[in-house]
Amino acid sequence: DEPSEWEKTELDQAQVEQRIKEYNSQINSNLFMSLNKDGSYTGFIKVQLKLVRPVSVPATKRVPSVQAGRPHPQGVKRRTSFYLPKGTVKHLHILSHTRASEVIDALLRKFTVIDNPRKFALFERSEKDEQVYLRKLGDDEQPLRLRLLAGPSEKVLSFILKENETGEVNWDAFTLPELQNFLLILQREEEEHVRRLRHRYARCRQKMQEAL
Repeated sequence: DEPSEWEKTELDQAQVEQRIKEYNSQINSNLFMSLNKDGSYTGFIKVQLKLVRPVSVPATKRVPSVQAGRPHPQGVKRRTSFYLPKGTVKHLHILSHTRASEVIDALLRKFTVIDNPRKFALFERSEKDEQVYLRKLGDDEQPLRLRLLAGPSEKVLSFILKENETGEVNWDAFTLPELQNFLLILQREEEEHVRRLRHRYARCRQKMQEAL
């Protein structure tokens, strides 16, 4: 949960400018960082969405109504739920002072997700010594600053949007369609777990019989 030492580094204006030059020289795309006159800077971050639960988006159903003897289409607002494809990635152009909570809001708007933003959290992922580390960013942390400090390497730092697991789940915060989808997911996970367990014991039994 604790930021690493390099993430705690404070940079002055000259160091920021130097870091931006180094960053831009290392990338193989046009996703450059730019220094602004007021000392802030802009750039791109890539966020991978790894959501296991369905998300809710608005849906409009056309319902005919009769007015002055003619059918008149009338939009009725509702919501529908679906799973985002695995490996969904989004690039965002943000400011150096853009906070993690604002990045979450922007991602939800991009995909027209109407769920409460508090259901989601932004994580940083890093690889070191053949180990993978995940850390949930605080609401006020600045992802572009972290990107600049880490450099462009995705192994050193990448961003992931996941469900905000804070311990006990407040199921009352979810809608009826969401809860029904969760029950389906739970059933599938249980069936898969039972299938693997049965397969494991069947293999074990087979090995014993071969030994006999």
